[in-house]
Formats: sequence, C-alpha cells, structure tokens
Amino acid sequence: MEIPLLDLRAQYMSIKAEIDEAVKRVIDSQYFILSPEVSSFEKETASYCGVEHAAGVASGTDAIVLSLKAAGVGKGDLVITTPFTFFATAESISVLGARPVFADIREDTYNIDPAKIEEAIEGMGPADRERLKAIVPVHLYGQCADMSGIMRIAEKHSLSVVEDCAQAIGATHNGRKAGSFGIAGCLSFFPSKNLGGFGDGGMVVSGNKALIEKVKKLRVHGSGKQYVHEEVGFNSRLDSFQAAVLRVKLKELDKWIEGRRRIAGIYNDAFRDIPVKTPLVAEGNDHTYHQYTIETGDRDGLGDFLSGKGIAARVYYPVPLHLQPCYKDLGYPAGSFPVSEKKAGTVISLPVYPELSQSKVDYVAGAVKEFFEG
Repeated sequence: MEIPLLDLRAQYMSIKAEIDEAVKRVIDSQYFILSPEVSSFEKETASYCGVEHAAGVASGTDAIVLSLKAAGVGKGDLVITTPFTFFATAESISVLGARPVFADIREDTYNIDPAKIEEAIEGMGPADRERLKAIVPVHLYGQCADMSGIMRIAEKHSLSVVEDCAQAIGATHNGRKAGSFGIAGCLSFFPSKNLGGFGDGGMVVSGNKALIEKVKKLRVHGSGKQYVHEEVGFNSRLDSFQAAVLRVKLKELDKWIEGRRRIAGIYNDAFRDIPVKTPLVAEGNDHTYHQYTIETGDRDGLGDFLSGKGIAARVYYPVPLHLQPCYKDLGYPAGSFPVSEKKAGTVISLPVYPELSQSKVDYVAGAVKEFFEG
C-alpha cells in the first residue's frame, strides 16, 4: 500500500465542481490582480482569524517580511525567534537587514519557550536591548505557542509581536485564533498547508488598521497612489485565481481540521504502549495537526522502515536554524540550543489529512507499532 504524506488530488476531487466554477469566474472576469475576489477573501479570512483587517500577499514568507517592515524593523535591528522552524522565519528577518536572535523551544510543544525569550533579553547588553524590536513566535505543526507568556514579555519590553501562523490557521490559544495576538499574523497558502492554494500565496491579518494599510502599500512597490512611491516596497500580491480557490477551501477548513484531529486521536490511542512521544496539546490550546509529529530515539530507523512499507514520513526540521551554514556568523555553536538540537534528531511526521481512509490510518498505525514491537 502506498500512502503519501498528503493527497491534494483527493482534496480537490471532493470540491472539484465548486473549485472549477471559482476558477472560471476569474477567467470570465479577466481581473487577475488585487481584484474584488482578493478583497472578499481578505475580509473572510480576517473574520475567520478573529481580526478586522487583512492584506493578501504573494507568499507566507512575504507576509512576515512585509509585517516586520511595516512594524518598523530594519537594518541593524534585532528580532527574537525560534531556531526550530522552517528557514523562512529567520530569513524574513535577515532580508530586512535585521539580525535573528534565537531562543530555545519547549520540550513538550516544540514551540518557542517564553522563559528562554526572557533569558535572551536579560543576556543582552544595553546597546543590543536598544536594537531589539520584535519577537516572531512560530505556531509549529499546527499548535499555538504560549502567546499569553509571549505577549507579557513583549509588553514589558515594548516589542512588536509578529506571529508566524504558516502552519496554524484555525489553531486557538485560550479561545483566540492564531494571528490575533500580535500586531500581525502571517499566513501561508502554500499547497501543502491546511488551507492551501494552487500555488504560492500568503496573507497578513491584524487588528491594527494602520499596519495593514502600510502592508498594502508595501505590496505594490511602496505606492499608495499610482506612480507615487512613498518608500521602496515589494511586488507581492495575492492573485485572483488563488483567492478564488482559497475562498472555496476556507468554507471547508473547520471540517478538514476536525478530520485531522480525528486521525490524530486514532494515532494517539494506537501508540500508547510503544516507545514514542505523541503530540502534547498544551493547556488552553486547540491543535490543528498541520503535522502529526512523533518523537523517537530511532527516528531514522523508523523512517526507513515506513518507507519500505510505502508510507511517506518526513522530518520537520533536521537542521536547526542556528546551525545552518548561512548563519555561522551569528556565533551560535552546536549546543547553544539543546532542546531544538535534540528534537531535530528525534522527530518525524506521519501522514495526516482528512481524506485518509480508515484502512490507511490503520495501516500507518500498524506499521509504526510493528517497527517497535518486532
């Protein structure tokens, strides 16, 4: 049996007629850039995330870049983030000429640890504290970071918070949606995301109208009025095709998340008596299971075994950001962030998508148990 990590064709076939009609609507309109389709999707997504404003952009990476720039982050500034995430999080800081400052993660959720953020700030000299402008927490694998603790630290030190919600649309912390805590929440619509488009796409959501207005200028070359450029910006616009497709999918998102939670529950029950750590859902959180990630000391052996059974499994992420070659100059040697480094060697993600049949879920669970039970 062959089981992919994600089956986008199965998802498409479940809503094919509505998707095809949405695409046809865009073609018939011949309105492809910053159209009413985009503005409607912005309003719908903002409402879903529990905020008032949104701006569609070209990718999740651009959402972070534009949010940070709109929040005043620039050359020479410092921004705290996690080393255990996809590269784009730190890259977005670096491309603005700012410098990432890493803080280690929690053992249980894999998300940045507020206590380590505080330690990083306390360890700074006066000059660096003056340059510190923001925190970028990542809601990894579909679960919110401890935003209550992070927002307390941000308020104490007068820092902006830009949430990387690329993996966590729909996740909640104490009843509030991911993206509704900081000055901005950054969404990715990369096809593999829980809400994925038919190509790249992203969005900034915010309760701060002024920030969104600035993002909307930045996404069109820094222009608020045609051919008048108030600052140097970017070419970063969500196109009408993506917006139309995503409007259809947004209506299905909560149902799809429940499907992921159902499969995660089956896995959790199946793995109770074998030596793997299943995902912990922190108190006050609802998990969306963008990834169902387990932890084991023989991660690579398990991965090879599953591959031999036709089961796709993947490691997110095998090299922490502070150990990436391009960040050697930041001066973080191996051992700087022991929790992140440990998890990079022990985590592996299993297939988890709502179209996964019961028989396939059972096959994956059985294969994992077979590896450990012999």
